[in-house]
Amino acid sequence: MGKSRTNPFTVALVQETPVFMNLPATVARVEALIAESAREGARVVVFPETWLPGYPVWIDSAPGAALWDDAGAKALYRLLARNSLRLGSESLARLQAAADSAGMVVVIGAHERHGATIYNTTFTFDGEGSYKIHRKLTPTYTERLLWGAGDGSTLETTETPVGTVGGLICWEHWMPLARAAMHAKHELLHVAQWPWVRELHQICSRQYAFEGQCFVAASGCVMTRGQMLDGFRTLGPGEAAALELLESIPGDNDTPMLQGGSCLIGPAGDLLTEPQYGDDATVYAEVDPAAAEEGRMYMDTDGHYSRPDVFSLRVDTRPRLNVATAPDGTKDDGE
Repeated sequence: MGKSRTNPFTVALVQETPVFMNLPATVARVEALIAESAREGARVVVFPETWLPGYPVWIDSAPGAALWDDAGAKALYRLLARNSLRLGSESLARLQAAADSAGMVVVIGAHERHGATIYNTTFTFDGEGSYKIHRKLTPTYTERLLWGAGDGSTLETTETPVGTVGGLICWEHWMPLARAAMHAKHELLHVAQWPWVRELHQICSRQYAFEGQCFVAASGCVMTRGQMLDGFRTLGPGEAAALELLESIPGDNDTPMLQGGSCLIGPAGDLLTEPQYGDDATVYAEVDPAAAEEGRMYMDTDGHYSRPDVFSLRVDTRPRLNVATAPDGTKDDGE
């Protein structure tokens, strides 16, 4: 269990609304929410999938989102790229500083721009000066309009003061081999990030908790159509085509786009908190490592409840690069 931390601790699951599409304003929200969670005694704070600066709801809800050469879709992509987190950026430094100042583990989903491509990425800050990233391996359905695919180099866990923390993003939880790879890392706390935690997502998260004998923080966001539009308008005037595409999403200002559902799940697959739907708030819950230790008496899918003589899994953790320079003519590590 990593650093073998054994003391119970509190997790804060934030399902409040980001300032949609506005990265600087949403980073400021993160700083405030980290400080608030620290005051409430939390040691870990969790944010949903691509909370920085908001899940791209238009790809599933706007009628023209996937039309070729659509002015609104192109404008939204451009704005999203400009408001995506970058490694080495000031925004990332602010997040790191907020986590370190509070001494908290912070797990947050973000649009990450690397090169000219946007990735769906989880950032895990250990509260002690460092962080790791995980890029979603396979964008799902309409998400492929926006995001590139990650590789095995970011399929890992983070050692933190409270124990081993890992996570997967949305439909990665239906990739059996990805689950097996993560279970082999013996997570204490697994973060399951979703746009919002629908019933099927909750079932999947509960199954993961039992299969991995770990706690699962199932994290979802709350956002109405009006909150989406209000957030977008903070970017200022001059983006008529992008706004028109967002306004084409059916409904009124109170129409829910994302409905939360965040909850903490125990190693027995039991709900330690009831899912909170439609509540723009933060959910607090306690993790007791003893429950995960005891549960492994009867279930350890990487140990006594496995059959390595029958099944095996090879995980390629090399970064997969399109262009790699090898001046001496030898093969590089990506080949």
